[in-house]
Amino acid sequence: MNDQKKWYAIDVQASAAAGEAVEAAFDMLETIGTGIDTLRKTPDDLITITGYFNEPPDAELVQKYRSESLQIYGISDAAIRTVTDREVENEDWLAEWKRHWKPTTVGKFIIAPPWSDVVPVDKIVIRIEPNMAFGTGTHETTKLCLEAISRDYQPGRSFLDVGTGTGILAIAAAKLSDTAAISAYETDADSVSIAKENAALNGVGDRIAFTSGTIGDETPVFDLVCANLTLDVIEPMLALLLAKTKQQLVMSGILAEQKELITTQLDELGFVDPDVRTDGEWISVSVHTD
Repeated sequence: MNDQKKWYAIDVQASAAAGEAVEAAFDMLETIGTGIDTLRKTPDDLITITGYFNEPPDAELVQKYRSESLQIYGISDAAIRTVTDREVENEDWLAEWKRHWKPTTVGKFIIAPPWSDVVPVDKIVIRIEPNMAFGTGTHETTKLCLEAISRDYQPGRSFLDVGTGTGILAIAAAKLSDTAAISAYETDADSVSIAKENAALNGVGDRIAFTSGTIGDETPVFDLVCANLTLDVIEPMLALLLAKTKQQLVMSGILAEQKELITTQLDELGFVDPDVRTDGEWISVSVHTD
């Protein structure tokens, strides 16, 4: 567990229409978590979008990515009213999540915090502890990947999660199959610790091989590979991701505006007509390699 006592937060007060655009800007800044305060707000009220960071991000980059994201979403800069930064104690972070995070149903799964009461019915419950790591099932890119796993993953197939974050995608695969080889890679050591704790919380801690670092030539080939990263990370490693995929590669963390960039690169590598799915301003791109 990360024993850091303080985190850094940027609070953006804006119109409700700007919420996703500001979240996307935080993603570009490599946030370790985001939250939107919509409690008791009407569509006409201002909302607060918060991005959390290990270190204070560069102010010029914050403004640059925010403006670019607003432009992509077709929203005026006037939608942003105030931008403030602050320090956040660990306990404050958890308290904020407990107020705002509710169970989310995605495909075959219900993603829920440990303290919530969930009636699973015909769904598989995945419990995620809201520590400082991205991937609680509420973001569009995580949903797109979970939907792909729900739709395409078959028990017994090996599974590789590149950029596992909280471990949610690897946990989802492990919940669907108790015999498959499942591996997860993450460059942030703190996130690896959190992912291991989440896997244990879900009873699959001994089923997933977590690695601190990134994949390389020595990484084995897996039937289904999922990479929920960002396009600037995916592009230079796309050929490697394809080489490590035996049957299907699913990628997300890609804005809809970036569709042509990734499909063109795939075409150059010999993969045409990928399956592109959309959720809001985000897409997932899936290709079959077999």
